[in-house]
Amino acid sequence: MAPVIEARQLHKVYAMGEMSVAALRGVDLAVGRGEFLAIMGPSGSGKSTLLHLLGGLEGASAGEVALEESTLAELGERAMTVLRRRRIGVVFQFFNLLPTMTAEENVALPLLLDGRPWHECTGRAAEALAWVGLADRGHHTPDRLSGGEQQRVALARALVIHPQVLLADEPTGNLDRAAGTLVLDLLRRACDEAGRTVVMVTHDPSAAARADRVVFLRDGRVVNELRGPGLTVDSLAQA
Repeated sequence: MAPVIEARQLHKVYAMGEMSVAALRGVDLAVGRGEFLAIMGPSGSGKSTLLHLLGGLEGASAGEVALEESTLAELGERAMTVLRRRRIGVVFQFFNLLPTMTAEENVALPLLLDGRPWHECTGRAAEALAWVGLADRGHHTPDRLSGGEQQRVALARALVIHPQVLLADEPTGNLDRAAGTLVLDLLRRACDEAGRTVVMVTHDPSAAARADRVVFLRDGRVVNELRGPGLTVDSLAQA
């Protein structure tokens, strides 16, 4: 089966004054439809940079990212914006909700920006909130929600577009264990029940153990991979 999203010899170099820092050094990565992939590695290994390039949030210095038939570098700015809005959902560690909007409005926002009718936006937002267990929180602003509830709103916002790929950057890193477990349950359901492809960056072996496959980065390179029965908290902590 052809991958849904693929990185080919991906390089990313950042200029820091007169110096250059290589964040990625020739990464090859392919993720299949409905697969849950976790990316692990020490701080500075390039995990978040890789996720940002996969989502088109940054451009590569060399190499390419392909989302099925679309090569991201070949798209113009407008086409790239539309692709992200319609085909890639992103969840960040710190929620990134708009504080003056209700949960329902935050979730509906990607659809509103895409020009969808108001009744469709609110209907799909309500469905997405119900799916993450927050049907009764739609009219609450973020300051009236716990951290775990805010992250579930952020997840509903990413899923409301019915994305082909869901990218999650340390989605449990700002949550207590109970709230984090609930978010991981939802990510797992997004794969198993909705067929979404999930790519998650995490430093937590217990979170990564929920994935189908884990790749390890070090110094901007893929250095190891585990899958299937090898995905235990102990094996991931020692990898």
